[in-house]
Amino acid sequence: MKLLFDLFPVILFFIAYKLYDIYVATGVAIAAAVAQVFFVYMKHRRVEKMHLVTLALILVLGGLTLALHDETFIKWKPTLVNWGFALVFWGSHYIGDKPIIRRMLDEALHLPEQVWTRLSMLWITFFIFSGAANLFVAYTFDTDTWVNFKLFGLMGMTLVFILLQGIYLAKYMEDKREETD
Repeated sequence: MKLLFDLFPVILFFIAYKLYDIYVATGVAIAAAVAQVFFVYMKHRRVEKMHLVTLALILVLGGLTLALHDETFIKWKPTLVNWGFALVFWGSHYIGDKPIIRRMLDEALHLPEQVWTRLSMLWITFFIFSGAANLFVAYTFDTDTWVNFKLFGLMGMTLVFILLQGIYLAKYMEDKREETD
């Protein structure tokens, strides 16, 4: 149920896009993200960082979409976001005491230093690849195909990547369990 709630703005975006156009869908996604964060705050009196980051991205990039009405900008947004994440992940190796992936998961996972570095590099590579794949689809296919790829293709790629990452990390999780027995 939480996954469905987290995807609420994306689901409404897709429905609005199919019924109207990209601009109405963007407005719907902005309104849904604001409502989502408001609902979470009213229920828990706090909001997860991920919801705030998502809201900020939707407000800024969605606002620019509505202000510019430029299809090229719209198609470049996922690439810019992915490549921005790649830069943040890469920069975190030089700013602070540990890579951002470790800062996010350090309490949940206990991994050797080299595995944290490898995991960060895998995410950087994934973000670069995702951005490039977005541009390939954006410039090779029509806008409807691109929207479907943006919503389902990029999400599918991310889920497969996370699954493969889980398989890769499983051996380290087993090692940790053996140490505690």
